[in-house]
Amino acid sequence: MEHASFGPEGAHIRWTGTAGGGDGGPPRVYVHGLGATSAVYHAHIAAVPALAGRRSLFVDLPGHGISDRPADFGYTLEDHADALASALDAAGARGAELIGHSMGGSVAIVLAVRRPELVSRLVLTAANLDPDPPLSAGSSRIAAYPEDAFVRGGGFEETLERIGPVWRATMRLADPTALHRSACALVRGTRPTMREMLLGLGIPRTFLAGGHGEELSGREELTAAGVTVRTVPGAGHNVMFDNAPGFAAAVAGQS
Repeated sequence: MEHASFGPEGAHIRWTGTAGGGDGGPPRVYVHGLGATSAVYHAHIAAVPALAGRRSLFVDLPGHGISDRPADFGYTLEDHADALASALDAAGARGAELIGHSMGGSVAIVLAVRRPELVSRLVLTAANLDPDPPLSAGSSRIAAYPEDAFVRGGGFEETLERIGPVWRATMRLADPTALHRSACALVRGTRPTMREMLLGLGIPRTFLAGGHGEELSGREELTAAGVTVRTVPGAGHNVMFDNAPGFAAAVAGQS
């Protein structure tokens, strides 16, 4: 486990990783979604033979997993991106390929714009591209609570009861304040939007959507801007669990 300081004095973002086999390619940095952790969602993917030769980092964003959860941190998408940049700087992982799931994909986009020297390729899995996601989305349901009601009024516990066992396994490890502020940040989005930033980037970009998920809006616009858009069959929001071989092939650039 490694760490780097971020934000408030004394706070640390942490990650685990593998050295890889020295295939000469850029490191791959895996970034989890809201209420998740990176190693749980991605370590089995990085171990696939087509990917195992590369250095891999599994970074937990502030307030999640093994990273610190300062109470005076904003947990905006920009805040998360700056903390992730601190991790990549400390790890010497410039020019990395970022594999971001859901909120992690949004953070990866923001990082690619703010610190372009750190990112050489994006693989985005069911990433949030627009503000105001549907009311059925996990972030919207969490953000619907006032912060105090979520953190101290039972909202966090109600959410853990409502969600399924897969998401609950990692969300229960997240700090409630960080979780709520991160969800609000997703609902609020960025200016320009994550979609607009993604369209303007000049690096290789892949967007993965599960075949069982909601139809991807603006697909034609993304494709026209050079984004490779792929639908992974037999998968919902958690593509890496539902169709691990298909997901790994897309990360490796084989499909």
